Amino acid sequence: MKKYFYLILFFPLLNANIFAQNKYNFSQFYDESVQFVKQPLKWEGNDWLKFGTLAAGTFLISFADQPVRDAVLKDQSYVKTAPELVGRYWGQGYATGLFAAGFGLHGLITNDQLSKKIGFEIIQATIYSVGLTEIFKTVLGRARPYTNEGSSSFHPLAILKYDHNSFSSGETATAFSLSTVLANNTKSALLKVICYIPAILTASSRIYRNEHWVSDVFFGAALGYFVGNWVSNVHQEKETSIQMSSAYPLTLQIKL
Repeated sequence: MKKYFYLILFFPLLNANIFAQNKYNFSQFYDESVQFVKQPLKWEGNDWLKFGTLAAGTFLISFADQPVRDAVLKDQSYVKTAPELVGRYWGQGYATGLFAAGFGLHGLITNDQLSKKIGFEIIQATIYSVGLTEIFKTVLGRARPYTNEGSSSFHPLAILKYDHNSFSSGETATAFSLSTVLANNTKSALLKVICYIPAILTASSRIYRNEHWVSDVFFGAALGYFVGNWVSNVHQEKETSIQMSSAYPLTLQIKL
């Protein structure tokens, strides 16, 4: 439960930097990783409703798995086109590494806190997304479309079996986690939309290459989106929380 302390002070006398909590180092990564793993234990009714909606949506979309695959296999002209290749590389980690390294190095060299934040969040969101997708892949062991076993073929605990780790799409999760972090760190509505275009191309690419079912990429996209948002939100909550609580008398509200 948050506690609020109200101080009647002159704003210029207060150094806000001492309240900053984001250092974007390994220690913070470890602490937040533990928090991330424990998060489901803290879920409330609204959180479970969101998860239930996602599960139900994935189930309903799964009925379109085979029809969509049949339609895609009839027209493979999209494969190896420029948009498809952009989506492919966006999800395979090339873009993730490039953006993480670029923002990270810029932050270290210039001591720019925003660049540090973006680089840190990209790495963090990617690790969480990949970790979760690997758990789903291994536990469910869903057959990939090209095996021709059908969309309802599952081989639970399929450890290190590429042909049977279709659900969910790891590349789609990676793509959407990257796009979500980038979108959350810009105030431009246009740039937010642009950030998601390559992620959508990644999802399309995985289907067109006969690597995943539609429900695989739908769940992977949602997973990457929610993970990216969680990472951004947890850092936003740790930012200095000093707010003007009233016009007169001058008071400051510090959230701990």
